[in-house]
Amino acid sequence: MATSLSTPKLGTTLSSSTLQTFIFRHKLSILNRSPLLITSQSQSPYNCYTPTLNLSKKALGFLSDNNRKCRRFSTRAESTNGAEPRSYDFDLFTIGAGSGGVRASRFAANFGASVAVCELPFATISSETTGGVGGTCVLRGCVPKKLLVYASNYSHEFEESLGFGWSYNSEPTHDWSTLMANKNAELHRLTGIYKNILNNAGVKLIEGRGKIVDPHTVDVDGKLYTARNILVSVGGRPFIPDIPGREYVIDSDAALDLPSRPTKIAIVGGGYIALEFAGIFNGLQSDVHVFIRQKQVLRGFDEEVRDFVAEQMSLKGIEFHTEESPQAVIKSADGSLSLKTNKGTIDGFSHVMFATGRKPNTKNLGLETVGVKLDKNGAILVDEYSRTSVPSIWAVGDVTDRMNLTPVALMEGGALAKTLFANEPTKPDFSAVPSAVFSQPPIGQVGLSEQQAIEEYGDIDVYTANFRPLKATLSGLPDRVFMKLIVSAKTNKVVGLHMCGEDSAEVVQGFAVAIKAGLTKAQFDSTVGVHPTSAEEFVTMRTPTRKIRNSSSGGKTDSEAKAAAGV
Repeated sequence: MATSLSTPKLGTTLSSSTLQTFIFRHKLSILNRSPLLITSQSQSPYNCYTPTLNLSKKALGFLSDNNRKCRRFSTRAESTNGAEPRSYDFDLFTIGAGSGGVRASRFAANFGASVAVCELPFATISSETTGGVGGTCVLRGCVPKKLLVYASNYSHEFEESLGFGWSYNSEPTHDWSTLMANKNAELHRLTGIYKNILNNAGVKLIEGRGKIVDPHTVDVDGKLYTARNILVSVGGRPFIPDIPGREYVIDSDAALDLPSRPTKIAIVGGGYIALEFAGIFNGLQSDVHVFIRQKQVLRGFDEEVRDFVAEQMSLKGIEFHTEESPQAVIKSADGSLSLKTNKGTIDGFSHVMFATGRKPNTKNLGLETVGVKLDKNGAILVDEYSRTSVPSIWAVGDVTDRMNLTPVALMEGGALAKTLFANEPTKPDFSAVPSAVFSQPPIGQVGLSEQQAIEEYGDIDVYTANFRPLKATLSGLPDRVFMKLIVSAKTNKVVGLHMCGEDSAEVVQGFAVAIKAGLTKAQFDSTVGVHPTSAEEFVTMRTPTRKIRNSSSGGKTDSEAKAAAGV
């Protein structure tokens, strides 16, 4: 949980080569800016930094050199206790080359810092010894998952096409091995691109497992590197509960790289990962059963969206088993698996997948030894600027368990680089962050759910639309679209927008700009729609489905509500 604290004290004195690089890249703009080179004072890890100019005589001489020739001069870190100043190998050493780590490292290098990043060797499935440049999203998350979603959509599209006059001499067939080979080739291409991005930025890439030895030292497979700042961006790993037979279970990593398509699969979990894989395997003609502990899927999402997506997925043949908790997985002599729950046992599964959450990947990093504080789930505790309890150590991305989305990790990494190396202390802005679930049908959302809006505002107006899209009129399939706007009754601002249906992620990304900008329902109404589209429904909803007036029993004051919603 982020701690609200003052602007961080930036203990960053750039190396001589770093200073030269920065000056050349920015054409001496440093002379017209606030001081970038900052001394540190001995104080609490979370106290603010007081900027003071700290250029050596040689540095000043370099700045005034008319010819701007490269010169070498020593780099010495400030001492806070009267001891001899210390020099470092790098200004920033990043552990973990996922989305947040690569973004922070690249931006820091572009700002003139000397940067190194360490990452484990590439593998499609992560472990204590394997990972890969690109991280979870690129190698075993968003990207390969979306590729499999595309693959699985074709069965639905073949079915849709019949109503449009298409016919097939035989049933289309799918070759799983071709999909896996092409997917893995794309992952190799992408990890190569990420390596090139780092190399082109001047970031040193070190392959191996990093472990923090002291506040300024990282051990990578026995070799020590020192840095003024250390960034931890190692992400998270799938979590499988400790039940009998867990050795027979696969997680989301393995599900993306199976040697063969499941014939019948049990997916345990009701979150977005479970629903996305349920849609994937259902579309690829597997028999899919989803087991959830609660009555509804997608805890934390808008209630109407939860009901709608479960209904639509059920119509496609996915069987939901609600209020069932796994107790054991049993392997039969023929190799098939059985799942035992609190309500009974179901047999005949070729695969049992657990999508029961992810945990920060903080084990064996040396964090506790150097005094970095973790929460009870192992997430690194950071302040508003992503600084840990140790002043020289920072963390971004899923390892902090703040808002576990790739674009958010990118934002955090960029903000950190500005804070440390651009003399621009920047807090990540977590307000009005859009997100999507690539279930089938997919979900897009930005802002507050209805229940959250009631708690924040009290008085709200809710607009909904539930309709058959144009394509379904000829396909004859039972596909529908659900759309929802939530409006503050006092300010008329749209504080929540939700959609479940084809292209919802693409639609919501566009409307997220409007929610972030704090546009009103009147401004939505005055916008001309694009016809014929589903998206136009968001600017043509005129009559509220319901009005909720609850301000006297728990809604915050209008100013508090607006601040909480980030609008």
